[in-house]
Amino acid sequence: MSGATGRRITGKLSDGALRGATGRGWADWFDVLDAWDATRRTHAEIAAYLGTEHRMGGWYAQSVAVGYEQERGLREVGQSSSGDWNTSGSRTLAAPPERVLAAFTEPGQRGRWLPDVELSVRTLRPGRSLTADLRDESGDAAGRVSVRLEALPDGRTRVGVGHGKLADAAAVARYKAFWKERLAVLKAVLEERG
Repeated sequence: MSGATGRRITGKLSDGALRGATGRGWADWFDVLDAWDATRRTHAEIAAYLGTEHRMGGWYAQSVAVGYEQERGLREVGQSSSGDWNTSGSRTLAAPPERVLAAFTEPGQRGRWLPDVELSVRTLRPGRSLTADLRDESGDAAGRVSVRLEALPDGRTRVGVGHGKLADAAAVARYKAFWKERLAVLKAVLEERG
């Protein structure tokens, strides 16, 4: 069920890499979780079980839990354990965090790279993050955007955009491509030499 939204985690984390890190591959972990009756458990319970009972590190426990849920049809790619639809994108930009955040919050700057949509800022932490409701080019509500900034030692900024409260898998695919393209434009705008 990878559909239009992307690849399952089992296609991103190879069986060999998982086996090297945890001692077992995907099929082995799926057998362990089936024996534990994990299809009747929540995502948090599955991840906790893997961490506690099998001493699996947090990232791998989360990854195996997601892989199991996807494999057993409990969730699709792009869908959270609660059933919400989300996507994300990131980019490293040669600009300080304050300048990157201004590109989201100041309408004149935002219009240079993110035209035709409306952002209504809900929360703002200067130089660090913001959350905003997004309306698409037709004015329809199109989910909630979370922007996180990480200042890098070399003066660049890593920007991560999470886009949640999407309608379905098709919206996930659309906005995954949208943010990839828009963040590339933002990079070009902020790194222009004038």
